[in-house]
Amino acid sequence: MAVKVIQPQGVCSRQITVEYDDNGVITSCQFVGGCQGNTKGISQLVVGMKAKDVIDKLSGIPCRGSRTGDTSCPDQLAKGLKEIL
Repeated sequence: MAVKVIQPQGVCSRQITVEYDDNGVITSCQFVGGCQGNTKGISQLVVGMKAKDVIDKLSGIPCRGSRTGDTSCPDQLAKGLKEIL
């Protein structure tokens, strides 16, 4: 079991903590800050998924909320997960 702490850039969330096993399967995901309903939903959905599959699904998703730019909390999670592969 390993833990990755991600410091997101350009989004409302301030930190993402991901735990994953030796096969790259996410066992826990927790966001600090951000849109609570959305980040809780993302956290629940990615548990049990391989990090590579999460990256494939969430990379490049932009946020259309109060922030502008071409990233989002899901995209920041995918970028952080790329570092562990």
